[in-house]
Amino acid sequence: MSLIIKSILSADIEARYLSPGELGSIKSFIKSGESRLRLVQILTENRERIVKLSGNQLFQKRPDIISPGGNAYGQEMTATCLRDMDYYLRLITYSIVAGDSTPIQEIGVSGAREMYRSLGTSIAAVSESIRAMKSIATSMMSGEDANEVGGYFDYLIAGLQ
Repeated sequence: MSLIIKSILSADIEARYLSPGELGSIKSFIKSGESRLRLVQILTENRERIVKLSGNQLFQKRPDIISPGGNAYGQEMTATCLRDMDYYLRLITYSIVAGDSTPIQEIGVSGAREMYRSLGTSIAAVSESIRAMKSIATSMMSGEDANEVGGYFDYLIAGLQ
């Protein structure tokens, strides 16, 4: 949930106007919006590259998942794995825009562990794919930008554990 919505809901529950502190936080959030949108644009414009390179890194580190019996064995299952990686990258962009990890938590993590376990998919391999995306994505950014974006990747990895 975005800072703006959280502030409004909090004030409304208490039947009060937004406080000067809340207004200041909202002002800072709005000022940082251009930066968040720039980061999302970088990720969006490079999504195919990020997913492809990350997939290659994953398959090199974890050849078991693309070998017979692995969850990404065969062209169709490999494509499914890459699709899932793209899905998680998209969730990260949603959270960056929101300035909050709620989209990752509510859309991407809730139920994911159980789904992967029921499918026999290695959570460690999923986490490894996200770490690879983090490494590639943040290598395209300055230190401060990389730290901000990296935090969302870290949140997702921790949420899947």
